[in-house]
Amino acid sequence: MVDRARLAHKVAAVRDAVARVRAVLPVDPGGFRADRTVREVVVLNLFVALQECIALATHWVADEGWPVPSSYRETFLSLADHGILERPLAERLASAAGLRNLVAHRYGEIDYDRIHEIATTGLDDLEQLCARLALAAGEG
Repeated sequence: MVDRARLAHKVAAVRDAVARVRAVLPVDPGGFRADRTVREVVVLNLFVALQECIALATHWVADEGWPVPSSYRETFLSLADHGILERPLAERLASAAGLRNLVAHRYGEIDYDRIHEIATTGLDDLEQLCARLALAAGEG
């Protein structure tokens, strides 16, 4: 059984981080590249949101007693395999797990144009994960 308190706490953390990204993200990638403080706020909060989404997914898999995936990527795919997420959303989230790893392990090599693109187009996926898990847990 999924721990609803943990779910609610992590969903709130994802939503907060996503809101922080949206609050500061310039529409123009050039404006994003030019402002170090904005880049750092976006990268940090994108990392936090991704990390919390990964934690949500791994806790869900563990709480359900399913086989332990060998990677963060496979954790999202496991949610699709068990009917919790639609496959296309799970695949996009699986790709996003790679961005989390890039930020965590090679901060100096970040492609800010790519970060801007992800922050512009991918935040809805993080919110969809939260909504889908809340619905599946009977909270949404």
